[in-house]
Amino acid sequence: MKKTITTILFIAVAVTLTLSGCNIRNLSLGDKTTTLSIWHVYGSQTESPMNDIIDEFNQSVGKDKGIVVEVTSVSDSAAIDEAVVNAADSGNLPDIFTAYPRIVNKIDKDMLLNWNDYFSEKELSGYVEDFLSEGYFDDKFLMFPIAKSTELFFLNKTLFERFSDNTDFSDFNNIFALCDKYYDYSDGKAMLQINDYYHFFFTQIHALGGNFIENNKINTDSKEFEAAFTPLAKAAIYGGLSTDGGYASDKWKTAELISSVGSTAGIMYMRDYVTYENGDDENIETKVYTYPTLNGTNPTAIQRGTGIFGVKSDDEKKNKAIALFVKWLTEKEHNLHLATEMGYLPVTKEAFDELMSNLDTVENPKYRLVYEAVSKMYDNYSFIALPLLDNSADVQKNFEQSVKTVLSEAHKTYIKRIDGGEDKEAVMNELLTVSLSSLKKQMR
Repeated sequence: MKKTITTILFIAVAVTLTLSGCNIRNLSLGDKTTTLSIWHVYGSQTESPMNDIIDEFNQSVGKDKGIVVEVTSVSDSAAIDEAVVNAADSGNLPDIFTAYPRIVNKIDKDMLLNWNDYFSEKELSGYVEDFLSEGYFDDKFLMFPIAKSTELFFLNKTLFERFSDNTDFSDFNNIFALCDKYYDYSDGKAMLQINDYYHFFFTQIHALGGNFIENNKINTDSKEFEAAFTPLAKAAIYGGLSTDGGYASDKWKTAELISSVGSTAGIMYMRDYVTYENGDDENIETKVYTYPTLNGTNPTAIQRGTGIFGVKSDDEKKNKAIALFVKWLTEKEHNLHLATEMGYLPVTKEAFDELMSNLDTVENPKYRLVYEAVSKMYDNYSFIALPLLDNSADVQKNFEQSVKTVLSEAHKTYIKRIDGGEDKEAVMNELLTVSLSSLKKQMR
């Protein structure tokens, strides 16, 4: 898949397609107001770029066409998964919701709109093909992309520079070595958190030429898995790589850690200051780097992001209203605004090309760093989407918990034994073997 997205996005297009602008404005839905409920994962209930753009829709095209979109829930992706499944069972689904593609295997597909019934081939040709492809399930197009993301390395430059002048963040091996040094320097603090270990192993094993998923389950027995596990586990057992739960942005706020690997959208939650235990605040400078490689392998990163689903109604007027809203939301102007307010990537060729060609127009300088890093990655990275398993959410959740539990316990054992006078290297080597064996058993 290497350079597939690059080719789509950066090769000059002779004729630029304008998506459904006149169609939207010419579509008649009658005089009666149509109200659409939506659940989404972008921001919080009170502070959300998605909420803001929905308000804009309601005051413009929505007002003109008699459509009101009401946000009835904003939460994280795991919570929405559970809520959607429960609502599907009880027949109380919202009209629109955002979720990862894994949700399709948990509910009846026939409950969802097939976007191919509401978008023409010409309209769809204006979207990034790789972004569209993730939304197809057999012959049905059920998940429409509205914003995508990849993963990057984030650094609290202000605090890091008090510790080191090292500037090589391109390789995980160097980063993990810095984690060990920072742990000693900071009297036992972690330097780094990887928000998704599942993503780390998936991308790095792929880059090493192996398969993380085989026969619908995680394969921990390959030499590629061990090659990815060993440097990561060593940093975690030593203590410089966090194995705590939660998101890195929470610990970023209090300087409990000073770097993280996570979604481009994480920039929304990373403040420009930290608050120490005594209540004092300190302004910081944030730096953003491309997703690191491992052992000099071909650069590989996740293509990720939730999509939007429409719930099929017996009232065709409501179905058309849902489609109209999605078309409006992904028009260049609105999609660029929404994506850049959240640290995401727009989904049409025209919008993506405009963003990458005009990075200086991104007003927030911290967000601009995100897009500068992404633009460098699209030159030579392979971008891969997560495989869709029958129980993707559970597989990922169990793997994350198992990795954190195994390595957290190993860290405690390591500290106890070296405090007792044992040889550091011997204890580390033993715990690496024991940890890998333990993780393998939990994954079987």
